[in-house]
Amino acid sequence: MTRTDYYDDPAAPQPNSLVVAASTVLTDDNGRILLLKRADSGTWALPGGGIEFGESLAQCAVREAREETGLDVEVTGLVGIYSDPRHVIAYSDGEVRQQFNVCLTARIVGGELRSSTESTAIAFVEASRLDQLPIHPTQRLRLSHYQQDRATPYLD
Repeated sequence: MTRTDYYDDPAAPQPNSLVVAASTVLTDDNGRILLLKRADSGTWALPGGGIEFGESLAQCAVREAREETGLDVEVTGLVGIYSDPRHVIAYSDGEVRQQFNVCLTARIVGGELRSSTESTAIAFVEASRLDQLPIHPTQRLRLSHYQQDRATPYLD
């Protein structure tokens, strides 16, 4: 299934769905951030995805990290809550989703790094290289808030 991200675009289709999703900032011992190159858009992003019935937000973050990276993680904190209605995602099956994402931090506790069918590459990236990568503005905002080491989470 393909997807098209719209941000602050008056030509974006009207949303017909709202799904809570979790994304996770994972770093290695050198402080590099783990990013995936999305197979559907070619942009780099944090691991994450939609919550499923019967799981908590933290469980969603742990599951998505494992599915997309091969790593076992433990949630450690909150970067922010992102619900900007200007971010709309249109899927090829007709779903048009208003994004609602809770971005968490987590530490790696096991597993082996590997990509999934949802990505074409996976890498730990130095913060100084983030500006060189194609990253959607909403992902860039989450990364920026993480790097700011804010005293309180971002709430939108």
